[in-house]
Amino acid sequence: MSGAAPPVRPGRQDQRLEPLMTVAPYVILAALVVVTLVVKRGAGGSLLIDLGLCASAALWMLWMFTWHPAWRERVVVMAVFFAGLVVLIGVLVLRDPWFGLFTPAGYFYAFGVLVWPWRLAGVSVVAFESGMAQVAGIPKHNAFGVALTVVVLAVNVVCMCGMAWWEWDADRKNVERVAALEQAREANRRLQATLAENAGLHRQLVVQAREAGVLDERQRMAREIHDTLAQGLIGIVTQLQAAESAGDVPERWRAHFAAATRLARESLAEARRSVDALRPRPLETAGLGEALAGVADRWSALHGVTAQVTTVGTARPLASETELALLRAAQEALANVARHARAGTVTLTLGYLGSEVTLEVRDDGCGFDPSAPRVPAPAPAASATVGPEPEAEAGSGTEAEPGSGSDTEAGGGFGLKAMRERIEGLSGTLRVESAPGSGTTVSACVPQETVEAGA
Repeated sequence: MSGAAPPVRPGRQDQRLEPLMTVAPYVILAALVVVTLVVKRGAGGSLLIDLGLCASAALWMLWMFTWHPAWRERVVVMAVFFAGLVVLIGVLVLRDPWFGLFTPAGYFYAFGVLVWPWRLAGVSVVAFESGMAQVAGIPKHNAFGVALTVVVLAVNVVCMCGMAWWEWDADRKNVERVAALEQAREANRRLQATLAENAGLHRQLVVQAREAGVLDERQRMAREIHDTLAQGLIGIVTQLQAAESAGDVPERWRAHFAAATRLARESLAEARRSVDALRPRPLETAGLGEALAGVADRWSALHGVTAQVTTVGTARPLASETELALLRAAQEALANVARHARAGTVTLTLGYLGSEVTLEVRDDGCGFDPSAPRVPAPAPAASATVGPEPEAEAGSGTEAEPGSGSDTEAGGGFGLKAMRERIEGLSGTLRVESAPGSGTTVSACVPQETVEAGA
């Protein structure tokens, strides 16, 4: 758009006609003065009147338009100027028809200085004067002459008014196009600003997503280390201490040493699977119910406590995240039974209900008071079984996997926290109920919608 003329607002003065308004009228008037001198060189007084009228028209244009450019923006002053010029042109045309050739100057000023809709009226008057000059030689005492006069005048007025309307409509459409283009440019600027803002937000989201991913992976590894390595290592230490206390009894020594060796191998295997983000070995070849039964059997053989697994409802495929969370919850609960409960029997109940999947671990141990403040458990003795220490809100009736250690030893109460995180991460709930001398019940519940979505 560089170098192009500025757009014309409809109804305002058209600056594109300025060269025609400042030069052409004087040239046309000077030529008509020469014609008048030639035609009326012997007319005397009539010639002087015509020359006076021409001089008046020239001075009027010089004073009102040429010498005062600032007046061109004043609508009323330009209307007075145009009206005076139209009167002078009309008088000249009435005196001598050849002054009809001066009417183009009137058109220039009508288009250049008049605002819409007064421009239409000004063009009509000038067209009428031009038509009167054209029909000056037609006799008007008969019907044909009158009809021809009317036709000529009508053609002049209609054509010039049509041209004025077309020019105004073109200017209006041009203004609308310019406005639409400016709106498009503004929309483009806003779009670019929005894209830049979105790019910044995208970068922030990428950074936040990366940080969230790192945090999630750290939490996953913390849970896996607690559920496998930490508890396994504590179990190994406990079994080695028990073997040392066995003294000269080879059978007891070998049994504890074999248990420690098995726990070491299982912990190593689970550590490798955790690093590779694989499912626990019990879930690789069996469903959740069978995996729980295998965990309970191994735990019972190691600690000498009866553990029974019961399934309620019709078993169905579950999401891997759900199976893992419930299996780890059962291992954690069994570990706490071994560490704290001094129970004789543990019952694990897996329920496939209509709208949820539940896991309940109940023991007949010593129980505890959930409202009492948590006291860290002492380090396990050589002959003691092991398991995570419960938190105050959960109580010491929670349970864990064979060889698991107390939460105090394996991370300061992390076991129950990890259990809650796993269950609540699936929109589930974890509840611990206990009372002194009445055993402890740990209940985990996962909604069916979450299970189906994960599956």
